[in-house]
Amino acid sequence: MVRAAVLPAVGAPLEVTGIELPEPGPGRVRVRLAAAGVCHSDLSLSNGTMRVPVPAVLGHEGAGTVVAVGEGVDHVAPGTDVVLNWAPSCGGCHACARGEVWLCANALSGAGEVHARREDGTDLYPGLNVAAFAQETVVAASCVLPVPDGVPLTDAALLGCAVLTGYGAVHHSAKVRPGESVAVFGAGGVGLAALQSARIAGAERIIAVDVSPEKEQLARRAGATDFVLAGDTTPREIRALTDKQGVDVAVECAGRAVAIRAAWDSTRRGGRTTVVGIGGKDQQVTFNALELFHWGRTLAGCVYGDCDPAVDLPVLAEHVRAGRLDLGALVTERITLDEIPAAFDNMLRGRGGRSLVVF
Repeated sequence: MVRAAVLPAVGAPLEVTGIELPEPGPGRVRVRLAAAGVCHSDLSLSNGTMRVPVPAVLGHEGAGTVVAVGEGVDHVAPGTDVVLNWAPSCGGCHACARGEVWLCANALSGAGEVHARREDGTDLYPGLNVAAFAQETVVAASCVLPVPDGVPLTDAALLGCAVLTGYGAVHHSAKVRPGESVAVFGAGGVGLAALQSARIAGAERIIAVDVSPEKEQLARRAGATDFVLAGDTTPREIRALTDKQGVDVAVECAGRAVAIRAAWDSTRRGGRTTVVGIGGKDQQVTFNALELFHWGRTLAGCVYGDCDPAVDLPVLAEHVRAGRLDLGALVTERITLDEIPAAFDNMLRGRGGRSLVVF
C-alpha cells in the first residue's frame, strides 16, 4: 500500500489516499518516487480541459529509483535512478517512422489501462501514463530513462516535462539563433525553462511576460533582460523594446487565447510564434486573411518541446553540469502530496514557478 493523490472525478478535489499497486509484469518497472513536479497539465486534467479516464492518479513529471523490474526489462535494474517519460514513442506509427516521436499516435495508450486499485477495490488509471503523484508507481519500461550523471535526483524530475518542453520550444520548434530577440509569455515552470533556454541559445534580448508582477525577479534570474506585465498594451510595449519591430521569436506558455494573440502581435514581420501552452477548445484565436499575408509570420504548435527524450536528456544534462541550466531555479516551493491542491490554486492565481512534491 502506498499513498497517492487520486482524482476521483473530473472537477472533484484530489484525495490523498492509499492505493494498491500490482507487481511489475513483463515489460514493466516499479519506481519509488523521489520528486514530482506539479504541472499545469495536471490542473488541466483535473478540470476536464484534457480528458483521461477517471478515477486517476495524476502526476506526469517525476524521477525516482527503480525498486523492481518485470521480465524482459534490461535497460534499467533495481537501484537505477530514472526520469519518468510520460509520452513514450511506440516506434511503429506514422509519426515515429518519420522521426517525429513527440507526435506518436500511441504515446498515451497506457492512460486507458488500469494502473492500481483503491483500498475498496476501485480501479484507478494512470493519468498521463506514469501516475507520479504517489510514493511509488508501476510503469511501462519505455516510460523510464536513466538519470544522466551529474543531475541531482530530485531536480531530475523537472527534466520530465517542464525543461524538455521549454528547452525544445526554443531550440527545436522556434530554432532561436544567437543575437535574436525572444519574448516568453508565461513565467511558470515551462516559461522559466524557456527563458533559460533562450539565454543558452544566445538570444540578445529576452523579454518575459506575465500577469503577475511577482514573477519579475524569477524571470530575470532565469535570463530575462526585460519584464512586461501582461495587458492590453503588451504588444506595443514589446515593440517599444525592439526598435518598433517586435521580437524575432515569441513563445506562448500560458495556453490562453488572449496570450496567443498577444504573442502573435508581438512578433516582428517574418518572425516565429510558437504555442506551447495547452488551452481549452473554447479558447478561440482568430486571424484575418490579410494580416496572415502581410506579416509573413510563422505560427506553430509545439508538443512536448518537439523533443526526443532519449536524445535530448543527455544534452540537457551537459548544460546542467556546465552550469548553464539551473534546475533548482525553476522551483519556488517544495511541498508534500497533501499540498498539491494548494499548488493548483497558486497556478490558477498566477503565483510562483514550479511546485515540487518531494517524497
